[in-house]
Amino acid sequence: MKTKAALSFRCLFSLLAACLFLLAAPAFAGTEAAPAGAAREVLSVSWQPGYCAARPKSRGCQDFSPASPAAKRFSLHNRFQVRNSYCGVEAGLRQRARKGKWTELPEITLASGTRERLLAAMPAARAGLDRRQWLRSGSCVASSAEAYYRRSLDLLDQLNASPVPALFARKAGGVITLVEVRAAFDAAFGPGAGERVRLACRKAGDQPVVIGLTIGLAAGEGTLPALIGGAVPVKSRCTEGIAAVVGVR
Repeated sequence: MKTKAALSFRCLFSLLAACLFLLAAPAFAGTEAAPAGAAREVLSVSWQPGYCAARPKSRGCQDFSPASPAAKRFSLHNRFQVRNSYCGVEAGLRQRARKGKWTELPEITLASGTRERLLAAMPAARAGLDRRQWLRSGSCVASSAEAYYRRSLDLLDQLNASPVPALFARKAGGVITLVEVRAAFDAAFGPGAGERVRLACRKAGDQPVVIGLTIGLAAGEGTLPALIGGAVPVKSRCTEGIAAVVGVR
């Protein structure tokens, strides 16, 4: 039969162990709930040859041709904060933006140089897409439309200066795979960069066509490689598709 002293010692030991576990638990819980490098922004870019092949009547595709500069580089679609939109935008204006009448939205103020860059990089800006994207997404990540688009265009330029657009151009009319795209990102922006990339695809007939990419970014300033490296890996529903040529339906 155990003595009272032995039972008291066991109780004291159990109590001490429980206290140590409770003290350590928040540290483990914090690691689980907030992994380092969580992606907080996404850069969404269009591959116009595929986008306009899959959506030929879309705004921004009317004047597009295989000979245009946009046929060999990515176009800006959006840069947004994950699970956040229309920050500080009043309800009436938010509703107008969602209806799709973009040219009826308030004009945005941009420096002449930024406006020229944006018109070249975002074909649908002529139809007012820039106004809608500023309200929906830019309002959450920048203090002004100028800061939002200047930064987005700088990131787009870094992407277009890499070998990734050349891969898409070489694959024109054929199949391009997620494995190939991720390998190109690893080579251009560092090991693991490709794991932060998704293919955006849309059915055209009975085949998926690659219409663009979404790229996970860490929030804040920095180069594109650094921002991609600060994001978390993602899964892509689309794993391959046609890198289309406009005019081939």
